[in-house]
Amino acid sequence: MLDEHWSHAHCELTFSTPHELLVATILSAQATDASVNKATPALFAAFPTPADYARATPADIEPYIKSIGLYRSKAKAIHAAMAALVDRFGGNVPRTMDELLTLRGVARKTANVVLGNAFHIHMGIPVDTHVTRLAQRFALAPQGATVAAIERTLMALFPRERWGDLSHMLIWHGRYQCKARGARCEDHPICAAFGERCECRAPRKSTSPAPMKPTSSRRKKAH
Repeated sequence: MLDEHWSHAHCELTFSTPHELLVATILSAQATDASVNKATPALFAAFPTPADYARATPADIEPYIKSIGLYRSKAKAIHAAMAALVDRFGGNVPRTMDELLTLRGVARKTANVVLGNAFHIHMGIPVDTHVTRLAQRFALAPQGATVAAIERTLMALFPRERWGDLSHMLIWHGRYQCKARGARCEDHPICAAFGERCECRAPRKSTSPAPMKPTSSRRKKAH
């Protein structure tokens, strides 16, 4: 059913090379893809290669990403990651999970995004806030499960060759339909298929105040 409605889902970060995707994904932490895409054209033009970042300083990178949250720490992470590409990987983005995880600013989700979208290598499933929310709403993973546990559960449920597609489709459904707030699920077939397991379709609890109990007009006598 996800295929039927979201087969066109894809990575919404704009990039043309693996190192650009790596930079964009580092920037996307606690930021929207849209905000990252507004900043990266000028950034990528100023620093076309990993060597250009490595020759610069974090302070040189900061003005290009000031519109993105945590820009100072992200500038340091980008500089260190690109310098590592030059020093240890011949200026190329590595194609293994273990090597990617040695780069500053890269955790498992970022590594999964880069491997899946730049190289079509599926070592895991990128689990962001949308995937986390929907995996639990749809009872694909237990409530309160950690990101690591959700990833392992989804990896066991779906074939490896679809891991990247699954992440994109869940992200798009969560981003545009089954939202954290203001969900638009009343008539959507995907949410309907899960019935009340999708919490945004479950009957809402009444928020009206409970009726007050009548009080006696007579005062109780003191004993």
